[in-house]
Parts: sequence; C-alpha cells; structure tokens
Amino acid sequence: MYRYDEFDHRLVAERIAQFRRQVKRRLAGEITEDQFKPLRLKNGVYLQLHAYMLRVNVPYGTLSSRQLRKFAHVARTYDRGFGHFTTRQNIQYHWIRLEQVPDILEELASVEITTIQSSGNCVRNITSDQYAGVARDELADPRVYCELLRQYSVLHPEFSYLPRKFKIAVTGSPNDRAAVAVHDIGLRMHRNAAGEIGFEVLVGGGLGRTPYIAHTIRDWVAPEDLLAYVESILRIYNIYGRRDNIHKARIKIIVNQLGIDRYRELVEEDFAASKITSRPELPQEEIDRIAAYFAPPPYEPLEDIEDELDALAASDARFARWLRHNVAPHKQPGYAIVNVTLKAPGAVPGDITAEQMDALADIADEYSFGELRVNHRQNLVLPYVRQRDLHTVWKKLDALVLATPNLNLLSDVISCPGLDYCALANARSIPVAQDISARFVDVDRLAAIGPLTINVSGCMNACGHHHVGNIGILGVDKRGKEFFQLTLGGSSDQNASLGDRLGPGLAQEDVPDAIEAIVDRYLELREEGERFLDTYRRVGIEPFKEAVYGTGEERAIA
Repeated sequence: MYRYDEFDHRLVAERIAQFRRQVKRRLAGEITEDQFKPLRLKNGVYLQLHAYMLRVNVPYGTLSSRQLRKFAHVARTYDRGFGHFTTRQNIQYHWIRLEQVPDILEELASVEITTIQSSGNCVRNITSDQYAGVARDELADPRVYCELLRQYSVLHPEFSYLPRKFKIAVTGSPNDRAAVAVHDIGLRMHRNAAGEIGFEVLVGGGLGRTPYIAHTIRDWVAPEDLLAYVESILRIYNIYGRRDNIHKARIKIIVNQLGIDRYRELVEEDFAASKITSRPELPQEEIDRIAAYFAPPPYEPLEDIEDELDALAASDARFARWLRHNVAPHKQPGYAIVNVTLKAPGAVPGDITAEQMDALADIADEYSFGELRVNHRQNLVLPYVRQRDLHTVWKKLDALVLATPNLNLLSDVISCPGLDYCALANARSIPVAQDISARFVDVDRLAAIGPLTINVSGCMNACGHHHVGNIGILGVDKRGKEFFQLTLGGSSDQNASLGDRLGPGLAQEDVPDAIEAIVDRYLELREEGERFLDTYRRVGIEPFKEAVYGTGEERAIA
C-alpha cells in the first residue's frame, strides 16, 4: 500500500507550512487572486463557481480504511457531509473555506495523504488498475511501478513546470481497466519474446477539445529502464511543448504535429544519450523494496465455494444479481473482488456521504484487510473479500445503498461535476446522469441490455471522459441554453476508440428518450453474444441516427 517514507513526511510538512503562510497573505489582501492562483493550484485548491474546491490524491487508487475515515471526517467537518470520487482516482471536496485548507492538509497528512501535484502543470496523480495485485489476468502488480514513478516525479526539478498537465496510467493486465490509451503516457505490462516482463509504452493520448488515442512509441521497455524512458519522453515534451497557447500545449498535440515516428526518434536519441550522462537507475533491489509495500495480505488457505454461492443465489434473486454483476474473480482461491457502485438510481455519480464512508471503512476492516480501491469509473472496490462472507457483505452494502447491481451497465454513468460546480462548464452534467439512472432502474432490463458505458461531460475539457463512453454526452451552450451532443462507439479498454458524433444537440429533457431509442435499436440489431459496442462497430452509426432523429428524409423535412 502507498506509504510515506522519511522524505514524504518532511516534504509534506514543509509544504503545508508554506501554504499556511500563503493563505494568510491572500486573506489579508497582501497578494491578489492572480498571484495566489499558481500557489493554490500547487496544493490542489481550485476556485469554482460557488466555493473553493480541494482535490486530494489517492495514489494509484489504493486506500486504507483509516484514510477513508479521515475523508469522512473532512467531509463532515469542513464540507457539506460528502465527497466526490473522480475519474482520476481522487476525491474532491466542493464546499471548502480557504482559511481552513491548511488545517485540512494537516488532517490528511496525519494519514499519509496529500494534495501535492493533484493540479498544475506537472505529473498528476498516477493511476492504475483497481484490481491491481488481485486480478487473475495480471502479470505483476502495476502499483509497484506507479509508486516508483510517483516518487521520481514529485517536485522533479525539470518537470515541475511543464507546458501543461501530464497524466500517466499503468496496467499489469491485458484487459485494460486503467484506460491507458487516453493518457499522456500509458504503460501496458506484457512479456517479450524471451518471456521477460516489461512495458509497452504509449504516448500522446488524451481527451478534451482535441481528443487522441495514444500511439505506441516503444513495444517493450525493461523495468530497469522505465524511469529513464519516461524521463526522455517528458524531456522532449518539455523542450518542444508550447507555452503560448493552452489549447495546444498538451503532449498529444506535439506528438501528432511532429508525427509519432519523429517523436520516437527524438526520445530514442535522448534515451541513448542519457546512458552516457545521467540516466536514472532503477535496480532490481529498489523494485523489490517498493514491491514489499504491496505484499499480499495474510490470506487464509481456502477453497472456492461456487456451489454454496450458487445455492444462495438461487434462493435470493437480489443477491444473485449483485453477485453476477458486482463481484469479480480473485486470483486467491476462496476470495472475491467486490465492486461498490456509487451509482444508485438518482444518485450523483461518484458522490459518497461521510456516514457511508465511515460504514464502508468498517466493512473493509472486517472483511477486506482494511483496504479499498478507487476506480476511474467513480466506484470503489473491496479487494480481499472471502467468498463465504459475500452474502453478509452484500447485506451490509445494501443497507448503505451501495449495492446497486449495475457495474459496467447502462446506469453506471460517469459524470463530471458540471455547471453545478465548475466555472469552466457549459452545462449541468449531474442532472443528465440522474435522469438516465432514474429512467433505467429495472435491473433485469439492465442485465438484458448488457455492458454499455455512458459518460457525461459538462464541457469540452472532458472530465467525464465522454469521448470514450460507448454513449458519450457532451454539454454545450447554444445561445445561453444548455444542449447535449451524443457520441457513439467510444471505448477506453485495450481496444480504445473515440466516439462518433450522432447529430445535433438535444435538450436535457430529450436525452433519456434518445438513450432509450438507441438502446431499443441496439436490441433489434444485435447478434448472439454481442455487446452494444460490438453491434455498433458492425452496423455503424446510421441506424442509431435514424432511431433518434428519424430517416434522412424526415430529418430533411424537420
């Protein structure tokens, strides 16, 4: 698990003391908001529509019950009783008073949590697979390399002032649950021809107003060369990245302007030169030292009890649905991975109350070795649940309204905070997500529809990842009114793709009907075993455009 070392303790304590003085100067009027802005952003503090917002790192999505209780305490003491988990595996507080932020940072530091580099033009929180260390399909725990990259990148003197923010994601599995292809750098662990574990390196992915799927810049990098290769990518970006235009400053723009072959050439030249000059070393001893942070918990020697679970499921249809949709296989016999969806009907995606956090921490202590995970779809995970405890855990989660059986189904909607909070947004995304989840409440129908992701963003910055939703929804402003554009065919997995625009924007009240029409057409067209995305890729956009807007002739008349 993520833990402070002696450098983190000193660094965080000094940063908090510095920021306390900076806040005092701002409140006294000694510095302007423009002067204060870069200082607060370095500490994860944003000024939104109605209040300050604080973004808190959850490194590679791994969270202890002690830390979750602290999140609950912050929500109860300094906010309005809730927190919001984001697509970056972070938690945000949207009603913070500036004068209290240094006290909050001290509270968080007491449980080894920081806000450093959760914003600003630097390497942000490094994300990973929420099933890391427990997935049956992974080659090795990717969090080891996330932590090595985190330690290396925090306040790196060359990369603390990049042209723009920089995001890295790492997966150790061929089934990509970390969305690595839409990151500035994505790392996919795999074996080379000799059977050695290393990383495919992707570069230049990202969403926002100019979305791109990342390019493979190198098929395989050995673990001992990983830091050096990532550093070379960052150095070339730092040299060539634009600082004169915020919309053209991301690495994806530079990669696609230069071309991946030219960018690769520049990186390889720098990587080769670093071997002679100052290549950062990553010896096996250091990898092993960090790997010890992520040692498996003291598992009991158990056997799988599938027959017993099948019997319980046969006697309780609600438990059966939850077991089928929200429980994933574990690599350790007798254990299971439990997904906790923060997507009850009508709920705000990613929101969780202080009371729910406290209760979930208790469940984690009793049934999951005191550990939880955050995923990029704004849900939580209990990674170490014994199969024999699944029914009990389900009942406890159900009592907390945290057992909706909809993981990766239509009502498991991603949503950014939108215009309810964000000063950059064009439209409110939360009400749209709530409208959809309220429309699709029949769990049997959701199961019949099957896997289908919906992502909602309130503006082109794409914090809701709308480009890579099977159905994406983007809020736009048309002459002072909120409308929503739909895209189809997006995906963030190992076969990542960007969605295609369906047609003109719709009023908020028309969005659920449009989703209904798209789903009905999919059910008409799908072949045996096809997911929505499979059917869309087979038949194309036109049948769905017709379902929403009518035939070409009808559209022309309209």
